[in-house]
Amino acid sequence: MAEMGLYNTKPKYYQIIIINIFILSSITSSSMASSSSSSSSIDFTTAILIRVDQSGKGDFNKIQDAVESIPPNLNNSQLYFIWVKPGVYREKVVIPADKPYITLSGTKASNTFIVWNDGEDILESPTLTIFASDFVCRFLTIQNKFGTAGQAVALRVAADNAAFYGCVITSYQDTLLDDNGNHYFKNCYIEGATDFICGSASSLYERCHLHSLSSNNGSMTAQMRSSTTEKSGFTFLGCKLTGSGSTFLGRPWGAYSRVVFAYSYFSDVVAPQGWNEWGDSSKKNTVYYGEYKCYGPGADRRQRVKWSKELSEEEASVFLSKDFIGGKDWLRPAPSHFKSALKSNPK
Repeated sequence: MAEMGLYNTKPKYYQIIIINIFILSSITSSSMASSSSSSSSIDFTTAILIRVDQSGKGDFNKIQDAVESIPPNLNNSQLYFIWVKPGVYREKVVIPADKPYITLSGTKASNTFIVWNDGEDILESPTLTIFASDFVCRFLTIQNKFGTAGQAVALRVAADNAAFYGCVITSYQDTLLDDNGNHYFKNCYIEGATDFICGSASSLYERCHLHSLSSNNGSMTAQMRSSTTEKSGFTFLGCKLTGSGSTFLGRPWGAYSRVVFAYSYFSDVVAPQGWNEWGDSSKKNTVYYGEYKCYGPGADRRQRVKWSKELSEEEASVFLSKDFIGGKDWLRPAPSHFKSALKSNPK
């Protein structure tokens, strides 16, 4: 998206070590359901392990080669776990729609990077694009280093039932294209300046850190809900908002844009008005922008725009659990057992 006031339209759009790592993840996910009715045939405790290692000691040197080695899996019968060994992987990665139930994981985001440098086209620029359902990403840094000259997506999520844990997602403009479907982000760090979380998805961001690079009048979100019947919106629960200048909490990409912040810490980076109408005063009557029990110097609502809401307990309750994204039906714990891929093709 553009900087404030330039324009307001845009087009629509990685064995024991592993087991030890994911014991903790499984514990933290113990409240998640292990399957939905459409995936009841899958053994969620066991995954085929594919190792990516730039030193040549894994099954593949590149992440995309590992993805391409996985056969189409539309019968939803097998989990695949791509373990990416620490390093900087300079490549674009796409998870195609016919390969659901993939987990892409590093060991920790501070030493495992997927990096690309592309911009200006919101659909062509993403460093990592997800088209497959039931995707999980863990402990990776996803970067687009295009800079400040235009749209430069680090991550595009254009599929249903995708979850991200402990990831770092950074760019400047349109960092995270949270395109469509039900999504879950937990303990993630997301950085940008202009509309850096945008799209039409229904997403729950839990305990995430949002950091604005905007010097003045940037926007953290640009949610694109376009009608009252559309089930989409962004909820930020127990998050932390920081930055280097002044930013709005959001502005409406779609006329019925819906964003809620609850139990979140607002530093003084948040502009006193809180929200921006993006040059279209008619959207004041249709957007749904809410805050609930947020705190910190930027949470003072005395100068908030009148068309944002301080939510009541009843109003907020809809947004405060995984029910908002149907998560109890599709969020799954990390696998605890691994088996080797039937075929590997080192490159």
